[in-house]
Amino acid sequence: MLEALSYEFVQNALIAGVIVSFAAGIIGSLIVVNRMVFLAGGIAHAAYGGIGIAVFTGIPIFLGTSIFAIIAALFMAFVTINQRDKLDIFIGLIWAVGMAIGIIFVDLTPGYNVDLMSYLFGSILAVNSEDLYFMGILFIIILLVVTFKYRDILAVSYDSEYAQLSGINVKFYYTLILVLSAMTIVVAIKVVGLILVIALLTIPIYIAQNISSSLYWMMIVSGFIASFFTIVGLWLSYTYNLTSGASIILVSAVSLIIFMIGVKIKSK
Repeated sequence: MLEALSYEFVQNALIAGVIVSFAAGIIGSLIVVNRMVFLAGGIAHAAYGGIGIAVFTGIPIFLGTSIFAIIAALFMAFVTINQRDKLDIFIGLIWAVGMAIGIIFVDLTPGYNVDLMSYLFGSILAVNSEDLYFMGILFIIILLVVTFKYRDILAVSYDSEYAQLSGINVKFYYTLILVLSAMTIVVAIKVVGLILVIALLTIPIYIAQNISSSLYWMMIVSGFIASFFTIVGLWLSYTYNLTSGASIILVSAVSLIIFMIGVKIKSK
């Protein structure tokens, strides 16, 4: 792997992996604490509609997917706030319709022959400089929003009733977290793909949650854990010619099992 570092595509892959890992650590912590995993899963699958539209119209994939994913997140937030009793139905609807839209638009695109599996399961070794710029911009936005609004987000995440009484707009921050989740899902497309992104947003966070004393440290620790999983998965992918996204998630899953066994042994 050290020899491979001389190649630009491997360097790009490592940078992308670290950016996505820390974005996943920060937003994944908020998703887990606010119990939004199912909502994030719906956004992830719906985002495929943005890929199809981007392919059909010729706009950058990341741009089209970002717009579509954010629209899906806003709709999820609206349904959650106003039609909570029908939430499962609407999540399933958005999930299925989003993917159907993506497939139809790809079918309508004449002469398109790019492997769409890379968007579903990730292809980190295919990350280019343009992708890195887009990932970097989205990550900076996520970092700035969470940094400057951390106290309000913390209050909403752990005690929404108290936050509401304190004058914090709970609905706004709930929507904001979903929008940031959509942005994180978009930057993770090239690393683990839309199908596997939820694992990256939950497995490192579960481990970090058990060894961290606060939400702040959970975000940081999960970012480092996710980076470790990504780098090891990337090494396996490069060495044995495996799909990058699947390799990263399997490393994450095995590590989670080892961690849980270790916790169980320690408790005894």
